[in-house]
Amino acid sequence: MQTDHLLKHRITNWLQSALLLLGMILLLAMPGWFLGGPLFMIGTVASGIFLLALGPKIPPRLLLGMYGGRRLTPYDAPQLYTLAQELAKRAGLLQTPVLYYIPSQIINAFTVGKRTDAVIAITDGLLRQLTLRELAGVLAHEIGHIRNNDIWVMTLADLASRMTHALSLLGQLLVVINLPLFLLTKTSLSWLAILLLILAPTISALLQLALSRTREFDADLSAVNLTGDPQGLASALVKLERQHRGLLERLLTPDRHSPEPSLLRTHPRTEERIQRLLSLKPKPPASASFVPSLGEATFQLPPHFIRVRRKPHWHITGLWH
Repeated sequence: MQTDHLLKHRITNWLQSALLLLGMILLLAMPGWFLGGPLFMIGTVASGIFLLALGPKIPPRLLLGMYGGRRLTPYDAPQLYTLAQELAKRAGLLQTPVLYYIPSQIINAFTVGKRTDAVIAITDGLLRQLTLRELAGVLAHEIGHIRNNDIWVMTLADLASRMTHALSLLGQLLVVINLPLFLLTKTSLSWLAILLLILAPTISALLQLALSRTREFDADLSAVNLTGDPQGLASALVKLERQHRGLLERLLTPDRHSPEPSLLRTHPRTEERIQRLLSLKPKPPASASFVPSLGEATFQLPPHFIRVRRKPHWHITGLWH
């Protein structure tokens, strides 16, 4: 059964996410225990939750302004908004995410904000090179992130990783300062605790990357559940992968994979994502999947959206687009 297959994938992904997030919190707690005992450890974890709940949030529109983005209105992109509204309705969202246009040749889309105030940013390259069917798959993937509260989950993971790094540096500094005291008084040092202080930030960062990959898999499954069309998103991923591999690489070494170790990737291998998507059969006609009916038609930007000709480059904001 297709539903059982999706449910199995989703349960597996959520269990992996829960275990990885729990591992990051434990890594945050252990340096706290070493530095100040159980009370300090509890205070460290509690302060992290407090900062996550009450800390300042960057308004999505301010962040997108750094990319030179501007809002896409229903007048600019009626087809896209129709797709977004239908997908948001199927996902059970109270509000349709706002769409933003990013003037960049890069084929990319990303989500910022929170579930009640989400913004999906779409680049010029994505809009001009994908078909409507492929765009529906990408939108469904981003709406899957919103429905699954992935932005909150990854913010929590990032906060835990940063706090672990800060506590580790503090602990190492205290060890160095008190090293003469340890030597003169012959006080025993816990080498296991010192090793933990040194390795905790690296392990936490690796867990954060693994969590990001798991959430990407789950967003893919959510997209299939919303559209009933795994082929649409798989086709979009193929185009994205082609652009991200250089022209010379495509011509001279088409079978060469990225040398980047899998542990250091924020996203799973595109080939692995496509393989998982294609293992899911399309939903039967009774599911009223509207996406395959879009065919291979391409999205047409209004004439006042001039095609972006400049190549992606580094900006003073520190962003690359």
